[in-house]
Amino acid sequence: MKLSDLELITILSDEGNMRKASERLFVSQPALSQRLQYIEREWNTQLFVRSKRGVALTAEGELVERFARETLERAAETRAELQAHESEIHGTLKLAVSSVNGQYWLPDVLKTFVESHPLVKISLTTGWSSEILKQMYRADCHAAIVRGTPKWGGGKVYLFSDPLNFVDSKISTLEELKNEERPYIQFRSDSSYDQIIQNWWHSQNLRLPVRTIMVDQIETCKQMVTHGIGYAVLPSISLTERDTVNKILLLDHQNQPIVRENWLLYDREALHLDQVLAFVNLVKHRLFS
Repeated sequence: MKLSDLELITILSDEGNMRKASERLFVSQPALSQRLQYIEREWNTQLFVRSKRGVALTAEGELVERFARETLERAAETRAELQAHESEIHGTLKLAVSSVNGQYWLPDVLKTFVESHPLVKISLTTGWSSEILKQMYRADCHAAIVRGTPKWGGGKVYLFSDPLNFVDSKISTLEELKNEERPYIQFRSDSSYDQIIQNWWHSQNLRLPVRTIMVDQIETCKQMVTHGIGYAVLPSISLTERDTVNKILLLDHQNQPIVRENWLLYDREALHLDQVLAFVNLVKHRLFS
């Protein structure tokens, strides 16, 4: 049944008069009468009783009239929602983020985004940067945050450099490693990160760790260091003033800090989606304002 038919029923019920109802509906009385007969055939019951004083709902008509009002109210609410969607950004934003950035960089950015665009649904995956980059190549996500020097031909925004630090609660100079028996605490990461640390270790002619403890999460690694279990190499982004540890910057052969670069990658075609464009613009605004 058309919404216009439901509207006819409610107006005729309100007016109780064919003439007045036809005037409100901008149709002739014969056309209104003909339309009402069609509606009653469709419901297979008489909805109104006609008399010289006007029209009145039958018991069956009262049921249909209640349905008509509820349906029209719901339709009005739906129209309002659709109009709101026209002015509000909605849809799903598919993000893939390196684990380190997902834990330390993304939450603040994402908080601002969801507060500004509450209708957008977030689909988020985290992992090693090498795996995140593969997701971008497969078009499994709209945008990604990765570390290192990614080979990506699409949209690319430089975010920040993240210096690496030798961290320990006891050792304050690298010379002290010569006599250190505690283990090296290592968190699982992609091969490029491990290679950077190995290259630095050999360039400094440091004694190889007596033991190594491998953990899955960077935060677990940091907690073990702060509790004096061993030492580690951690990115600056993971360290705060509350972490009571000694930090020694990793330096290259030119005495420059060894850093991990961080990038926002996105598919330029995906910028046609309002939610993707809004996220990219938010990140750029935070960088350049």
